[in-house]
Amino acid sequence: MKVLLTVAYDGTDFCGYQVQPNLRTVEEELENALYKLLKKETKTVASGRTDSGVHALNQKVHFETDATIPASKYKEALNSLLPSDVKVVSSKKVSDNFNARYSAKTKTYRYSLYFGDFENPMLSRYKTLLKYPLDLEKMKEACKVIEGEHDFKCFLSSGSSVKDTVRTVYSIKMVKRGNLLDFYVKGNGFLYNMVRIIVGSLVAIGEGRLTVLDLETAIKTGDRKLAGKTMPAKGLTLYSVSYK
Repeated sequence: MKVLLTVAYDGTDFCGYQVQPNLRTVEEELENALYKLLKKETKTVASGRTDSGVHALNQKVHFETDATIPASKYKEALNSLLPSDVKVVSSKKVSDNFNARYSAKTKTYRYSLYFGDFENPMLSRYKTLLKYPLDLEKMKEACKVIEGEHDFKCFLSSGSSVKDTVRTVYSIKMVKRGNLLDFYVKGNGFLYNMVRIIVGSLVAIGEGRLTVLDLETAIKTGDRKLAGKTMPAKGLTLYSVSYK
């Protein structure tokens, strides 16, 4: 039987999703819980890897098992074994040809900011502080430049060995409520730190440090130096994964 888990986690105290030697990761916590439950090693496959400090509301993870536990019961069983900063939101049976990574059609990431003159302890764990107002209309104009299929090499952090840098960004939505600003970036896949650099570029345009023309040039030339900075990991959340 193949089981699909929807998993939420606070990434603050994790060194990313993927297992790494001598470091605490989400994958390790999940597989340790499965080992305790099933009494055997069980490998998991996630929709994608999140970096150190990045959160998830709806990470998708599948595993295969010959245990007789009904798929819907894994939520309760695993949550009793998992730590407080990672929990299973739902569990269900899926078809044998389903793959949490390769069957995914789109992913949406949310990046969260808040405005103020000091680090608010009730916000700063999941949002990044900005101390100056932004030109939201310029930023919306810039969003249109990013949307679509492009070679997004300019939004790729150093350290990545990926060769194909063409991706499709279906939409970027900005939602402002009081002193809070959220970006929802939906695409068919993302490069290393791509969403954090997209938001850094939009913020730089909102602050007047970059222009929309600068952004167009960055995308056209692939020059990372022409794009904005990489925003802190704590503001980023894997918001949803779609399989349709």
